Amino acid sequence: MPSQPLEYKIFYRQHLPHIQPAGATFFVTFRLAESIPTTAIERLYEEALMTERRILQIKSKPEQQQEMVLAKKRQFARWDAVLDAAACGPNWLSQPVVARVVSEAIYYHDNRTIDLDCFCIMSNHVHVVLTPLEEAAGGFFSLSRILHSIKSYSANRANRIIGREGRFWQHESYDHYVRDPEELRRIRRYVLDNPVKAGLADTCDRWAWSYCKYGFS
Repeated sequence: MPSQPLEYKIFYRQHLPHIQPAGATFFVTFRLAESIPTTAIERLYEEALMTERRILQIKSKPEQQQEMVLAKKRQFARWDAVLDAAACGPNWLSQPVVARVVSEAIYYHDNRTIDLDCFCIMSNHVHVVLTPLEEAAGGFFSLSRILHSIKSYSANRANRIIGREGRFWQHESYDHYVRDPEELRRIRRYVLDNPVKAGLADTCDRWAWSYCKYGFS
């Protein structure tokens, strides 16, 4: 019997999920175009492929699922470490005027299409934790539509400020469905601590481009 495909996928993907659980909270990361070197991307994808092959050999479905979750966390940590290093590629978000444009684009959607939990804008990528709100006509605002709006508006504004043309954001984004309150607390802490771990601020509350609905403590 052939192995069945896993839910496990490499984290930056072109298409965000078409199916959203009602009231779901998402951890989303999007990055500047060409912010990760091609050689690093190839290495990370190869690691992910090898991991997927290994997990597919596990007979027990519960164990397979557990390994998949752990693998996703480890792989995302590797992606994020490359981004935090900002060793090459653009870092336009380090310009306060550009970071302000992105933060305004995110804030605009709060209480309109999303319940904004927290976010952090780094030099070349953005972390956001959000819950899509219910539309007046029924159903919930699409995560893909929300992210497209944020990225499209901020890209147009930022390009005019910088004086450039072309792709601003990488098409792919990372999205993770937050499954329980404890996971939400861990992700929130990760997002807020990102500038501290990257050596950009002494404490998370001293980073100008972070926000948390529930404070920084």
